[in-house]
Order: sequence, then C-alpha cells, then structure tokens
Amino acid sequence: MGELEFDWPVMDTELSAYSQALTAEADIFLYGRKVLDIMSGYWPHAEEHSTHDHDLAFAPVWRAHRKVVVSTTLEKADWNTRVINTDVIKELTALKNSGARLLLFGGSSLAAHLTEHGLIGEYQIFVHPVVLGGGTPVFRTPQQRIHLTLAETRTFDSRVVLLRHTRTE
Repeated sequence: MGELEFDWPVMDTELSAYSQALTAEADIFLYGRKVLDIMSGYWPHAEEHSTHDHDLAFAPVWRAHRKVVVSTTLEKADWNTRVINTDVIKELTALKNSGARLLLFGGSSLAAHLTEHGLIGEYQIFVHPVVLGGGTPVFRTPQQRIHLTLAETRTFDSRVVLLRHTRTE
C-alpha cells in the first residue's frame, strides 16, 4: 500500500449525509500539503472514476469551495486554493477572527501545530473498521496537556465511529 493511498475509508449513506452537512457548515476547507495532494488528485475528476453517490455529490462542492493549504514547499495551487507558507498562525487566526468557519481535513503536522497554538476548538475523529498500521502520529510531543470534553459519540451504519470532543479552556 502506497503512502498516499486513500482507498480505505468506509462511506455509507448515513456517514455521507453527515459529511455533507459538516462540509456545508464550513466556509473554508483547510489542508496540509500532502492531504491537498490526495484531494486534488481525485476530486477534480471524481465523476470519471466513481459512480458512488457520495463522490458524485461532493466533487462539485470540493471544486467550488474555498480552500487553504498550509505548506512550506508549495507556492501556488489550483481549485480555488490559497497557499499560506509564512505566518501560519497569524494568517489562520485572522481568518477565524473574520468569522470564517474552517474545516481541517487532515495533515497530522498541521493539526499538531494548530493544537499547540489553541486554534482547534473541536476535534472530530472518525474511526474506520480497518487496520492500516504505520502513519504519522498527530501529537508526537505535545508541549502542554490539552483537556477535551466529550461532546458526542456516534456509530454510523458502516460501523464507522465518530468521537467528537471540544477543547476545554
């Protein structure tokens, strides 16, 4: 299995509806560079590769939605994507303070960096019924203890489990 393969998530009708509602609430989709590479390698032409209802519904949403990618190596990106490569905390804080609702789709280094700076208020972790092994830990060496409050647990039809926690200040 290659490092950037993303063919393992289980997406049923119930989880797809939840995902669509979640993305509809976001003003900006936020990515690290590796995750953006995966997304931009699939969603621009998803209809050519899939007949799955979720893919057909999400592809036009992804193409049209505002996106931000945090990267030290990328200078520009397509598909309505702004690249932030300096002053990351300042830039993302400004977006949040402007009222923009950001949805981080992934990037373990980015998630850890934003957590350490207090920019993530809610964590939604989806546990899929597959064992992959390997991967990059999100919190390798947290600089401080971060207290969370369990806000919700939910099991979807596919047996995917949502663990939703909010940050306790």
